[in-house]
Amino acid sequence: MINIGAYNELEVVKQLDFGIYLREGDIEILMPTKWVPKDTQIGDKLNVFIFRDSDDRLIATTIEPYAVANTFAFLETKQVNAVGAFLDWGMDKDLLVPFREQSQKMEEGRSYVVFVYVDEETDRLTASAKLNRFIENDNIELRDGDIVDLLVYSETPLGFNAIINNRYSGLIYKNEIYEAVRLGDKIKGFVKHVREDNKIDLSLQKSGYELVDDVKWRILNMMKQNNGVLSLTDSSSPEEIKAKLQISKKAFKKAVGALYRERLVKLTDTGIEMIKQ
Repeated sequence: MINIGAYNELEVVKQLDFGIYLREGDIEILMPTKWVPKDTQIGDKLNVFIFRDSDDRLIATTIEPYAVANTFAFLETKQVNAVGAFLDWGMDKDLLVPFREQSQKMEEGRSYVVFVYVDEETDRLTASAKLNRFIENDNIELRDGDIVDLLVYSETPLGFNAIINNRYSGLIYKNEIYEAVRLGDKIKGFVKHVREDNKIDLSLQKSGYELVDDVKWRILNMMKQNNGVLSLTDSSSPEEIKAKLQISKKAFKKAVGALYRERLVKLTDTGIEMIKQ
């Protein structure tokens, strides 16, 4: 069975002047010469991406697109016409987002998070910006503390919504963000809490003792780069701590307290000093 919009391992069965043919069962698929790997022979098996060209033919390529079927991606709009918006996804032929699949009118030059899928009516790869249709809301297979892959897709007054592991959606609260976050960012995060209503709270930092340990080493590394001192104290403002360490004042105080108890630092009127071991 051929999976359109995905990678397939197919056998080379013909070599012609204009390309090669690969076979799956009774189906033969053309790969134009410009994509054929050097020294390819009949009988070789190639891992290829399958899509339909403008003539509705199945085509194989060794080019890696920016997104495959059934995935979310952040793509730039190359053109808008009477049919819809066309996105750059790394292929010769741009990816269509029909007007009916746009959550807002897409503009040329702007980038959007979309879901890539095979349209059942046309059997062609298409994209949709109406993400909620493709996000899973039930049977959430996540636990508090899990490390997850995030794709930031929208901003709200509370924070940033992000796709989790290409399946779910969660929220990163603004008051817990200590680094620059932008739409389209692909970042690692942590499940803070899966709520009873199946909404997911996310964090960009570890929690509990793991967070303290992480911040401790961040502080020590910064001090090593600054002759063993750090000009931050309990009275430093949250903004100053955030600017220097990208952490909250609460996390800073916990980590410094732990370093002090471990006799790794001493506290002064102007900041923290490393104790020579």
